[in-house]
Amino acid sequence: MTELDDRWLSIHDICKYLGVSNDTVYKWIDKHAMPAHRMGRLWKFKRDEVDAWVKAGGAAEHHE
Repeated sequence: MTELDDRWLSIHDICKYLGVSNDTVYKWIDKHAMPAHRMGRLWKFKRDEVDAWVKAGGAAEHHE
């Protein structure tokens, strides 16, 4: 893994990586326990944590 692969991703980066909107990511953080870390006013993400969450079905639609 290169140093670039292990860097903290911004909301913009993670949206682009996953191909979803900001609103979708904020909903996933709030309602689906998406792995995100608050740094001041900003949310930051680790790509490997997000990948594991997606593979485990974290991003799947839950019917409530």
